[in-house]
Amino acid sequence: MKNTWIILRKELHGYFVSPVAYGLLTMFAVIFGFFFWNALAYLVFSALQAQLRGEPMPMNINEQLIRPLLGNISVVGLFFIPMITMRLFAEEKRTGTIELLATSPIRDIEVVMGKWLAAMALYACMLVFSGVNLAFLFRFGNPDWKPIAVAYLGLLLQAGGLLAVGTFISTLTRNQIIAGAATFAACLMLWIFAWVGGYEVAAWAQVLSYMSVVTHFDSFSKGVLDSKDVIYYLTLIFLGLFFTSQSLESLRWRS
Repeated sequence: MKNTWIILRKELHGYFVSPVAYGLLTMFAVIFGFFFWNALAYLVFSALQAQLRGEPMPMNINEQLIRPLLGNISVVGLFFIPMITMRLFAEEKRTGTIELLATSPIRDIEVVMGKWLAAMALYACMLVFSGVNLAFLFRFGNPDWKPIAVAYLGLLLQAGGLLAVGTFISTLTRNQIIAGAATFAACLMLWIFAWVGGYEVAAWAQVLSYMSVVTHFDSFSKGVLDSKDVIYYLTLIFLGLFFTSQSLESLRWRS
């Protein structure tokens, strides 16, 4: 556990001594801020239009604003996750430090967990930035915080699975651009698998649909904590980290 913490601190230091973390946090804050104010403006405009027409306009902040907003942010994560994971092992390979890492007395799982937890910590920081906007709603409105907490848990679990996939892909190449592009392709495929279930009812289509990260985030976005969705994301995390550990072990044997 101590070695995992050391790797975690090393990776976070690498993120924040370079423009990487600040660039990602700034871009995410700008994008989320635009989505938030645009969604809020549309909600207010719709309410005013309904009032002018003399129609009742039930205001449900969670359903009409927060749920679609967080759904959009889960899509935005597809673009940010590859930028977070592409350097984890690809950079080590490019600089030649991967051999030192592979021959060190630190266990593979400690290295993998340390790097993945650092990526998770950076993504969690990005979600904290989004919470600043939602604090505005709590200051002037009365949204229900429980569905929001469940939705954020879903975002973290979804990101954890995709970050684990990206961590594994980063071990396969020394080129960060290739690692980032391949991670984006993998994340996108895990996203669009859900589309198959919309027009195909065969067993293979249902399996693909079940494998989609979208299918399992839907319950979280509604504020529903379903064990099967939690198990899916934990399984994706486990598989991603397991294959990463195996890839790192193969490097250790070659060294």
